[in-house]
Amino acid sequence: MKHHILVVEDEEKLRRVIELHLRSRDFEVEQAATAEDGLKKVDRADLVITDLKLPGMDGLELLAQIRRQNSVIPVIVMTAFGTIEVAVEAMKAGAVDFLLKPFSLDHLTTVVNKALEVRALRDENRQLREELGRRYEFDNIIGRSPPMQEIFATIMRVAPTRATVLLAGETGVGKDLIARAIHFHSPRRDRPFVKINCTALPENLMESELFGYEKGAFTGAATSKPGKFEQADTGTALLDEIGDVPPSIQVKLLRVLQERELERLGSNKTRLIDVRVIAATNRDLREALEQGAFREDLYYRLNVVPINIPPLRDRKPDIPFLAEHFVSKLRSDSGSQVEKITEAGMRKLVEYYWPGNVRELENVIERSLVMATGKELDAEDIQLESALRPRGAGADFAIPNGMTLESYEQEIIREALKRADGNKSQAARALGLTRNALRYRLTQMGLES
Repeated sequence: MKHHILVVEDEEKLRRVIELHLRSRDFEVEQAATAEDGLKKVDRADLVITDLKLPGMDGLELLAQIRRQNSVIPVIVMTAFGTIEVAVEAMKAGAVDFLLKPFSLDHLTTVVNKALEVRALRDENRQLREELGRRYEFDNIIGRSPPMQEIFATIMRVAPTRATVLLAGETGVGKDLIARAIHFHSPRRDRPFVKINCTALPENLMESELFGYEKGAFTGAATSKPGKFEQADTGTALLDEIGDVPPSIQVKLLRVLQERELERLGSNKTRLIDVRVIAATNRDLREALEQGAFREDLYYRLNVVPINIPPLRDRKPDIPFLAEHFVSKLRSDSGSQVEKITEAGMRKLVEYYWPGNVRELENVIERSLVMATGKELDAEDIQLESALRPRGAGADFAIPNGMTLESYEQEIIREALKRADGNKSQAARALGLTRNALRYRLTQMGLES
């Protein structure tokens, strides 16, 4: 289908030149000599090109009217050299680009195509959001909350690309599931998916495990062996807990990401590899950067597309759906007769702090199903290990009368910041949170700009 472009320009000769050129590039074009006339034709347009200096209503007011009428239509403004400041003002008001008169027709084509590509991406994103808004389960990832719907949309947007993704979030939030969803929605879905648990590899073995080794490279190397990256060639490698990789290995990882090549231990032969890398961490890598424990250049290579997965306590609307999902998934294996969770049982689950996140919720549901005797899971059937105790906050406590869980959590955060003299990194460590998680809570409290 041809794109429909509206040209608003009071100079007839220029207006006609633009029209003829765009028609020669297979666009449908409509003209208007005034902003008032242009407004009558906006609804039929996929893109508007307007001069800023017009008789009657000027281009800036036209832009404002278009934004009120239809916020998705991209607007390109044209301006003379001497009024570049006005063009900047138009960009701030929502114009997608500007053309400085006199401009070449080739440049006009480039700017128009770029604006239409941006619109297409926005339309696609909106469509994905609408579609995913009707889905609450995505590749075994459950989420109705807005943060999870955002993550679903990001997965669908990034999966077809080869961009490196950095998944950040506390232990148990589902980073592994999200990594697999990205892989299985990518063109590499039929190729290997190799998970590399960086914390499970001793430092003295990490190099040989990641990059492989040749026969005789070290004592006991009786044969040559490919490393994890070679095993993942043409597929996806998940570097789990990337924040625990020692500096000596970080240098070699940087080469894999930058050059897409490696050398096995004991070999001088360079091997080219085609691996899509997804990294995951429960550490605050920015804090590790500040401490000198993580390379800045590697961080930026990994952080091309960041996905921050919120802890379960920050997306409480998802808890009932997750709980019901786990009941359905686990009851047959546990031999349970439970068909549903009572209102009191669900309230107990929702009010809990969930330091272990989704993984802890699954374990709690599985244990409760084993112990329950009836067809309903009630509050007394659900045993929680550390009820309402924020991680790192110290001994057990009861919420004071008259306070909600939310207000008590805010009180704990304020006290932690006070004891840390306002140092957010120290306060986050005392609370058992990442710095990003603490900043998120401070934003909700109106204390973070």
